[in-house]
Amino acid sequence: MLRASGGRFLGAHKGEPMILLTTTGRKTGKARTWPLWAVRNGDGWVVAGSNGGHDQHPAWYLNLVADPAATVTEGGRATPVRARVADSTERAAWYPRFVALVAGYADYERATTRVIPVVFLEPTTG
Repeated sequence: MLRASGGRFLGAHKGEPMILLTTTGRKTGKARTWPLWAVRNGDGWVVAGSNGGHDQHPAWYLNLVADPAATVTEGGRATPVRARVADSTERAAWYPRFVALVAGYADYERATTRVIPVVFLEPTTG
């Protein structure tokens, strides 16, 4: 629905976008796309690998660790990005923004023993 509506359906929440993140499958080499809530960071985005509070990292995160080149689509516009996992200081500053965006992120953090990663998606120039 997000793709078909060009980002108008489920396109934003509290001023922050829902994006489509396309990564390369680490096992298949095929393009894989996920809708994710994001927080804007300048001309890029930040996402959190909550995976609904499960003890495993989400597949999109594992794909980005294997190959940080990806594409973010927001509002029908595709942007090539490079992923960078936040360090502990950056994570401490950014994860509360996800909790403020969607309260469930606090529940996800309580539900798992793993540290939920925060990932910066920084635009590249081709």
